[in-house]
Amino acid sequence: MMKRLLSASAIAMIAAVGASAAHAQQAQTFYPQGYIGGDAMFWDLNPDQGSSRDDVGLRLRGGAQINDYFAVEGHLGGGGSDGPVELDYLVGAYAKGILPVADEIRLYGLAGFTEVDFDIDRESGFSYGAGAEFDVAQNLSVGADYMRYLDKSDYTFDAASVGLRYRF
Repeated sequence: MMKRLLSASAIAMIAAVGASAAHAQQAQTFYPQGYIGGDAMFWDLNPDQGSSRDDVGLRLRGGAQINDYFAVEGHLGGGGSDGPVELDYLVGAYAKGILPVADEIRLYGLAGFTEVDFDIDRESGFSYGAGAEFDVAQNLSVGADYMRYLDKSDYTFDAASVGLRYRF
């Protein structure tokens, strides 16, 4: 009796997985596909001399995914202060290369330009980073990334972010 119950449970689980995989294959994505997201942004200003400054801010991001492998994305972030350094804003535009690992998991790389305004200085320059995201629902994913927003001769400005993305 127990063996039959376990066998029936195993068959039901295999059928459910097969049905969900078939449903995922039937769901077709149409491009371009817009998206928006919000993240907690853990930033770090690291001067070559002196002590590092870090805090937590917020970042909004949005973009358009052109196909399975490429998107364009913009970031708008701000908030947080550590001593005399306050992040007034960052704004940037990036090309996003995407590597689908599975139907619901993607790795990505970002490259573009960012302007960052601290209350003590405003700079702009080349930016790059990498991240991953995982679908938790049909149009909703969670993700994390690490960005090098600025790499100047006397300091770097980096941020690790974790948040949600909604595709429409």
